[in-house]
This record gives sequence, C-alpha cells and structure tokens, in this order.
Amino acid sequence: MSDLAATPLTVIKGIGAAQAEKLTRLGLENLQDLLFHLPLRYQDRTRITPIGALRPGQDAVLEGSVTGADVLMGRRRSLLVRLHDGTGSVSLRFYHFSNAQKTALSRGATVRCYGEVRPGASGLEIYHPEYRVLEGDEPLPVAQTLTPIYPATEGVSQARLRQLSDAALARLSADSLPDWLPAALRHDYQLGPLDQAIRYLHQPPPDANLEQLANGEHWSQQRLAFEEMLAHQLSMQRLREQQRAQQAPSLPPSIQLVERYLAGLRFAPTGAQRRVAAEIAYDLAQDTPMLRLVQGDVGAGKTVVAALAAMQALEAGYQVALMAPTEILAEQHFLTFCQWLEPLGIEVAWLAGKLKGKARQAALEQISSGQARMVVGTHALFQAEVQFHSLALAIIDEQHRFGVQQRLALREKGISGRLCPHQLIMTATPIPRTLAMSAYADLDTSVLDELPPGRTPVNTLVLGDNRRAEVIERVRSGCLEGRQAYWVCTLIEESEELTCQAAQGTYEDLQLALGELQVGLIHGRMKAAEKAAVMDAFKRGELHLLVATTVIEVGVDVPNASLMIIENPERLGLAQLHQLRGRVGRGSTASHCVLLYHPPLSHIGRERLAIMRETCDGFLIAEKDLELRGPGEMLGTRQTGLLQFRIADLQRDAHLLPAVRDAALQLLAEQPQAVSPLLARWLRHGQQYGQV
Repeated sequence: MSDLAATPLTVIKGIGAAQAEKLTRLGLENLQDLLFHLPLRYQDRTRITPIGALRPGQDAVLEGSVTGADVLMGRRRSLLVRLHDGTGSVSLRFYHFSNAQKTALSRGATVRCYGEVRPGASGLEIYHPEYRVLEGDEPLPVAQTLTPIYPATEGVSQARLRQLSDAALARLSADSLPDWLPAALRHDYQLGPLDQAIRYLHQPPPDANLEQLANGEHWSQQRLAFEEMLAHQLSMQRLREQQRAQQAPSLPPSIQLVERYLAGLRFAPTGAQRRVAAEIAYDLAQDTPMLRLVQGDVGAGKTVVAALAAMQALEAGYQVALMAPTEILAEQHFLTFCQWLEPLGIEVAWLAGKLKGKARQAALEQISSGQARMVVGTHALFQAEVQFHSLALAIIDEQHRFGVQQRLALREKGISGRLCPHQLIMTATPIPRTLAMSAYADLDTSVLDELPPGRTPVNTLVLGDNRRAEVIERVRSGCLEGRQAYWVCTLIEESEELTCQAAQGTYEDLQLALGELQVGLIHGRMKAAEKAAVMDAFKRGELHLLVATTVIEVGVDVPNASLMIIENPERLGLAQLHQLRGRVGRGSTASHCVLLYHPPLSHIGRERLAIMRETCDGFLIAEKDLELRGPGEMLGTRQTGLLQFRIADLQRDAHLLPAVRDAALQLLAEQPQAVSPLLARWLRHGQQYGQV
C-alpha cells in the first residue's frame, strides 16, 4: 500500500484544483496531512432522543413528523417548522431558507435533524438544525461513531471534511502510515500503535469517554502528543548539533580588562553573578559556539554578567555585539557600556533603525573596520548591510522578544563567514521549566538566583480605580518628600495609537491635579531623541512623576523612583506586570506598586492580581503565568511559531517532557534515519529550526 505522506489529496474523487487550494489553507496537501488534521471536539449522533426528553442546552438527534410549517413576519422573517414524535413537540426555526426548503418541510414530511435545543418564543426550539427529509419506509441508520468537528476554513464544510477523513481512513494501515518510533522505544514508553490512535480519534466509539477526550487525556491523544513533542525536541537537538558542528573563536579568560572593570564598579558582584560568569568564561574558551541562556529575576544583575563575558572577547582582540528589543533598552545598554568601557580605551558604537544618513554610515564603517569593538543596537544589527570586522560574541537581551530565526541570523555575522560567534542570551522573564525544556532545548541554562544587597522588596497593593483620588494624593506626598514615581498606562485597545492617546490624557489630568509637581510623558510614538530627553530629565530628578506606556517595561533604572501606579493591570500578563514593577525597588527606600484595576474583575483577573500581591519571586510568577495564559502568549507573539502544537499542550503534557528528551537522544543515537520523516510529519508547516 502506498505511503500516505506521498499521496496527494487529488486521488480523492471530487477534489479539483480549487478545492485543493482551499485545503492547502488548512495545511492539508496529502492524505497523511488529512489524518493528522484531528477533531477539535465531538458530537454524539449515535442515538435518537425522544422529543419529550429534551432539555435546554442539549445537543440531540431528533426524528419526527412535520405538523405545521409557517413563515412568520416578525422583526426578522423566519420559517417555523413544528416537529412531533408522539412524546412531544419541538420547533425548528430557519432565518435563511429557500422556497425548495419550505416545500420539502411541509406538513406530513418525516425529518431527522440535529442541533442545540434552546428555549424560544414557541417553547423549545432548534435554530438552523442540520436536517434530512426521510424518503420511503427504510429506516435511516444513526451514526456508528461519535461525529468529529474539525478545524475548518471558508469554503470547506464539516460534512466535506468528514468525507475526506473517511476517504483517508479507508487507506490507513500500519504499512501506509509508517511508525517512525522504534518498537523498543514504543515498548519502553508504553505507546500504542499509531494507526489505531489515529483511527480512534477520527471515529471514537459511542461509549468513548468524552470528558477524557476533551481534556486530551485519552491514550491515543497522549500517543500523538508524545510524537509531536518528540519532533519539536529533535528539531531543537538538530539545531544544537548544527551549531556545535561549527567552529567558534576560542577566547582565553580575561585578566587585565576584568580586573580594571571590577575595580571601577561601585559594588562587588554577587556569588550568583560570579558563578554564572565562570560558566560563561568556560564556554567562551572552547572552540565550539557557546549557546547559553542566562535567566535572572528583575534586578539580578544580568548586565554585569554580560559585561564580564564581553571583556573576555574584547581582551582577545575581537568584537562584541549586544542586541536589545527596544530602542529605549538598547540606548540604556549603550550608555551603560560607554560608561564602563570608554575608561578602558574601548570604543562603543550605536546602531538602531532610526539612525539615518551620515550618522548611520559612520556607525557602519566603525563596525566593519573594527574601530568599534563593542556594538550596541536593536534588531537593526541583523540587517545584511551590517558587516562586522571580527564578531566573536553576540549578547541578546530579552530573547523572548525575538524569533528563533532572528537569533540564528546573527551567526552569519561571524569572522570571515567561517567562525561562528558565541551567543549569550539573557532574559529577565524567568522561563518555567517546561518551556525551557522545549522552547529553549538548544541552549544551556544558567540562573542568577540572588539579588544584589540593598534591594528592597516591593510592597504591592491592589485597588479599584474608584480610589484614584486617594492614589493621586499618595503620589503627591511621596514626591514632595523627595521620591519619584511612575504612572503606567496600559493597552486600552489593541492599538498603540490609542494607548498613546490614553497616556496623553492621563498626563494632562495629572498635570492639573498635581500642579506643584513636574510631570513628564513618554510613549512609543515619540521620537527616540524626545524619549531620551524625558528619560534623562527623570533620571536627573528634574521630573517628579513620569507618565508612561509599557515602553518602560525593561531596563529603565532610576534608583530614586520608589512608587509605581499601573492602570488596568488586568490587561497585562503577569510576567509583564512583574517587569514593570521591577522598575521600582532599585534603591534602599521602601518601594510600593499600586495595581489600579477597573472593576468588576473576572475570576482569573482576581487570581492573577492576588499572585502579584503575594509574591515578588519572578520564577513563581512565571509558572503561574504559564498556567493562566499558555506558552504562546508567554513567549511573545514573534515566538509562538515555536510552540504551535497541533495536539500536544505544554501544560497538560509537561509530565511527558523528561521521557521525550530521553527518547530524542535515543532516536538520534540508534535510528537517525527516522528523524527527517518525523520532522516532515509534524513541522513541515511550522518552523523547521536551523533553516535560516
């Protein structure tokens, strides 16, 4: 029997070019794709329910005789058909109907229909049921299996998708759909036969446990989830192998620069910073590219660790690039590294999308000639026109804001295109273990789990916005005592424009209410120079209060700011709230964060804000965020391609991850020829890592 992965959909009768194009939108190109296009849920059409036993909210198959059919001319014209079966009556209501339908559903016709029962003007009603008028005396059999509901697209109906799946299932066997997992591996992890799992999920028997299927806990779903997670893991392992197979410059540990740098710091690094710096220093001394993720809670001092890594490359005579996701954060890094490196005689260049004309040309020349040894910028560093002289280390801050492919693009910028730069990836959004084991499986991980001394925990209050006047008074008294405050306006609609307008309005209101204070405004629509000027004034203490959008989420460091108000916190993820809160508590003064929500709060909203009030532990917050929001959202929209699982669910199936990791290593060692077909089966329409 032919391999279903190599059999095009056009072998099914009735699929022409137009239909095939619509199916391609669903990622369906061959019969294997059809089999892996699994139902979202199921309907039970295996039994006919007596009309007298119907309850509102129930989905049911009914059969009865039409006792009346009338066109009603209310607010909307509708066809109302009365159906009776001896146990009771129900109405079928159609707002869209043709004359042919009206004729077919006339008095005396026998009808089998399916739909959701609702209370209506004429008693129990079903709106637009699926129906069939029965001809002759031969009884129509009911469905033998539960009825699948598939992910669909415009122009492809559920009935058509069921027909196509049935046609593919008719060709399904253990031979036509190869199981790429070795028998020993299937036995070790108690994985059932692949073809049986697929058949069950398309055609569950009438006694199937619907709750178990809805929760993704049936053995057949777990069998496929395991294989899908295995494919993702193999993809990351393959990427890791490709990276490890490349040559990188071997960088001996820095002695002189590190000593001079540490002598100039106002504080001694923490034990955690020294430990992580030593792990990085060891990696950089190897001739294979370092791929290390440094996780640290807000304020754990990742920038110092990055600087220590940079010294190792700089002392060896190479270039270092540091990339941040926003201009405001990149600019902060630029100023910090200028302050640290220029006294050591090292030139720092700046490159961002908004740098234009002669200034841009000058920066590009500094970078390509090697005159600028340290280069700081935004994703502009990825651009083809940026040529490095001798890039040995790429530091990427807030990795979750960049896609995997962008991160990999930097490896092309290595020395003469031969040597691959080492990569140090940093995040202040702690990554839950389950995400780290899957989304970042190609990276080694270090954790900064110690805050520098002198940091004060932030006291978090949750207040309704009916207490706004009270909060404004609190800002007034705090600022008059010599402290500074942030007032953060969050997304009002899915539009940056409207957020900026909201921030502008809040700024004007607070200027009126706090006439004796200097109030500043910063938002994403302002020019880089304007933002920099406002931030500078705030840092110097010329502004008491800074009204801002979430552009200040990462990297802004003003130790004197000890009060933050976040409006509508219920609209933000926990990780983002934690990042924002991390802008205060950076000095020795007791700091406060007020979450000013708009009532009423949903149950989840209350739960999330309670977590923020109870803990300042970023790792605990990240775990809760994953539970409440799911992985795609946590990793940021650019990254979600990474985790668009079709069947697996990272939270539900986290228990499979250790076995999946072991199985990936086993398969690579014992049956490497199975890796490519598995990747093709699961990731062909997703991201194939390593193909930049």
